[in-house]
Amino acid sequence: MTANDYIGRADEALRETYEPPMSLGEYVETIFENPTSAAHASKYLLEAIEAAGTRTVVEEGERKERYRFFDDPHNDGEHAILGNTEVLNAFVDDLRSIAARRGKEEKILWLDGPTATGKSELKRCLINGLREFSKTDEGRRYTVEWNIAGTDDSPGMTYGGKPAASEDDWYPSPVQAHPLSVFPESVREELLADLNESAEDHIPIHLETRLDPFSREAYDHLEERYRRQGTEDLFSAVADADHLRVKNYVVDVGQGIGVLHSEDDGTPKERLVGSWMAGMLQALDSRGRKNPQAFSYDGVLSQGNGLLTIVEDAAQHADLLQKLLNVPDEGTVKLDKAVGMDVDTQMIIISNPDLEAQLNQHAERQGSDPLKALKRRLDKREFHYLTNLSLEAELVRRELTNETEIWEADNYEELEEMIQEPITVSVRGDGAEVRERELSPHAVEAAALYAVGTRLDNESLPPGLDLVDKALIYDRGYLQDGDERRYKEDFDFADVEEGASGIPVTYTRDIIADLLHEKTDRHHAELAVEDVIMPRDVLNAMADGLDDAPVFSGSERTEYENRLVPIKNHVFGQQEADVVDAIMRDKKVDEETVEEYIEHVYAWVEDERIENDRGEYEEPDPLKMKVFEIEHLGRFDEDDYDGSDPDEGVAEFREEKVITALNRHAWRNRDEDFSVTDVDPREIPVIETVLGSHDWDDVGRTYEDLDPSQWADPPSGTQTEAIKEKTLRNMQEQFGYSAASAELTSRHVMSQVSYRWD
Repeated sequence: MTANDYIGRADEALRETYEPPMSLGEYVETIFENPTSAAHASKYLLEAIEAAGTRTVVEEGERKERYRFFDDPHNDGEHAILGNTEVLNAFVDDLRSIAARRGKEEKILWLDGPTATGKSELKRCLINGLREFSKTDEGRRYTVEWNIAGTDDSPGMTYGGKPAASEDDWYPSPVQAHPLSVFPESVREELLADLNESAEDHIPIHLETRLDPFSREAYDHLEERYRRQGTEDLFSAVADADHLRVKNYVVDVGQGIGVLHSEDDGTPKERLVGSWMAGMLQALDSRGRKNPQAFSYDGVLSQGNGLLTIVEDAAQHADLLQKLLNVPDEGTVKLDKAVGMDVDTQMIIISNPDLEAQLNQHAERQGSDPLKALKRRLDKREFHYLTNLSLEAELVRRELTNETEIWEADNYEELEEMIQEPITVSVRGDGAEVRERELSPHAVEAAALYAVGTRLDNESLPPGLDLVDKALIYDRGYLQDGDERRYKEDFDFADVEEGASGIPVTYTRDIIADLLHEKTDRHHAELAVEDVIMPRDVLNAMADGLDDAPVFSGSERTEYENRLVPIKNHVFGQQEADVVDAIMRDKKVDEETVEEYIEHVYAWVEDERIENDRGEYEEPDPLKMKVFEIEHLGRFDEDDYDGSDPDEGVAEFREEKVITALNRHAWRNRDEDFSVTDVDPREIPVIETVLGSHDWDDVGRTYEDLDPSQWADPPSGTQTEAIKEKTLRNMQEQFGYSAASAELTSRHVMSQVSYRWD
């Protein structure tokens, strides 16, 4: 594109964002067409979240509906909140109760949790999502602006003392006043009743806000002048398009969103609403009172009026929280003893666990606790560390790269591929050269699994399960046990809090970042193995670094070190499976053959016929099913059949292990376009084993002259040399290994296998 093309795109974006100012009457017509634009703060926030839709996720072994708003879709996922879906859903439920005024409207929403759990991402997500929603037709947000030029003895509307001299001198409400606040209260109530009746929404729009003090100055000035002139239609004169306009604005920090950061200082009143400007007070004709035009309106509530107020790192503003006590339910705050300002904003405070310690410092005083009223107003939701392997792997990748895309997959096998993928990172060395460092396949998986393993309860595991089993159940929703899948509900997991402690992602990130700059003691004549970081490198570094990390106590270090062995064993098993699959690649059964078998079994069980390639219907082929069950499944032999007819054991296998593993009801109620290809064969555990893997016994039977002890440097012309060449190539093509990481991984696996080969 040319430079003018980009400029044209920018023009188009702004045209879609902003509307020409409109009269108050035009605004009223607009909101009857789109009531969301007039919604009160909590309802508008709720509708912005709901407008993004939902998706289904598996967390802690359970399927949950998740609001896409928290995936930061408008910002390409850069500040997506990974996990904590249950907390976010509860947050939305709180908003729904507040918006509907079901007894929680006096609450301040409190989001608590340790560092690096997604609280700050929530803040950014809210800002990004509300900003972009306000640019849409459905989410337009409006306020008022005033021009009192042309009235007799007009002092002008100003922040700096210059009188308005022309039609162009319009002054917007500094706190995003709701346009309906211009109407007298009785008229506004009638208008809202009609609006809610026409909208037929389960949550009605509710507004009790009056004009802000700055806008009230303009309104009162205009009303007084026209009243003195004897104007009959007084409100129409004040709200005339020459004096009052309604304009849309893009919601952002400072305009509809107020954020109080940890480093912000000043008196409580300055931080809450702003401050008086002495020079302007003197310049304005205040007639013995403080003129609200001389107020800065830069406090967090002023900025967040109309939508959202966030107090970040709230422990730094504990003194301020008590000042907020009455704001949610009374909806008002004072600029001064005699000057009040109505506020419509959803208040959220974000903190680390240190705030709770401050709030509980007088807990032993019980009824005399001075903070009791504040604690009653706070509605707490706790963020935890991730306890899902796939989410933690996604987060680790985000921390190490610029990847922001949200991982979504149709089945767990696709997700598993993402978890196991390698990463290549460009690193500048001691000199000017830039090196490409590779985190080999399973390296990120290893780091993520170890971190998750430190966050799970290890004391009350059901019999027969270890920490890795639990992590896999939490991520997949099931555990493969031979031919059966055992789902989370099949296990008696203790109801304990998990994810409140453990290794944070920031620790993992820093350990891997250090590894990227360290030199490895590896050498190869042809391959850059020194640039490869293996899973065991990551795990060893994470365990070794525990002693020097000040964030862990002595007992935590000991506990986390004890959890390393099962993680290492699992990751080695993954590497081992890659090598075996690469060796046996050309021996695997193709999915078409598997699908054909399933289709014939379906028809055989249901006593139906199958449509062939010529469009003819024929009986299911008993020979095809028999051959598959003997040669590929390896479950039966000739003695289990009478010719091609199965005996009772085979028949039971087909019904119980194949058909019942899927949803038989779905098959019976399929439409005419249904095909077995609509069913993922991996949903059938016994079939998954056919598609998924071989073992070392299969390798030994297939390649009798293979010698794992010679793998590192196989003699020329041997079967071992040929198999190694093929295996390394397949590892690169199938699993994304580089030549160097394939060499290192296969050597490591074969060195262990050689001990038990005979």
